[in-house]
Amino acid sequence: MKFELIPIHNPNAYNLILGQAHFIKTVEDLHEALVQSSSGIEFGLSFCEASGPCLIRSSGNKQELIDLAEENAQLLSAGHSFIIFLDKAFPIQVLNAIKAIPEVCRIYCATANPLQVIIAQSDQGKGILGVIDGFSPQGIENEDQKKQRKSFLRDIGYKL
Repeated sequence: MKFELIPIHNPNAYNLILGQAHFIKTVEDLHEALVQSSSGIEFGLSFCEASGPCLIRSSGNKQELIDLAEENAQLLSAGHSFIIFLDKAFPIQVLNAIKAIPEVCRIYCATANPLQVIIAQSDQGKGILGVIDGFSPQGIENEDQKKQRKSFLRDIGYKL
């Protein structure tokens, strides 16, 4: 077995969701869930099929994001994995709808941080072991930082 660390190519720091699913209809179901979850959302997604012709299947409504999803799916080449790039929406707006899709097995991460994916490769194929999402903590927040965090969440409308 061989291990690889694959950096996700995301030059514009789009929000992305990386997950695992199990059926060819995943692409259509993800597409439908995304457009129904957030008006004005722009996205591209790709799914690495793990049986039959083993193709990378893709969909979306913004070509730049579809291309980015296809590029990263090809870099990962991990069976039954999917990657979604979002614009004009945040993962928090779509995650519950994605998790509710019957064929979605796992969400590895939802992030706009630099992302590295830990891949294992055997004679059979590749699989995702986990992710390194962003950077390590640099300390514990102080009282001023807590106030800033709470104020920020209220300023952007996520808390009352």
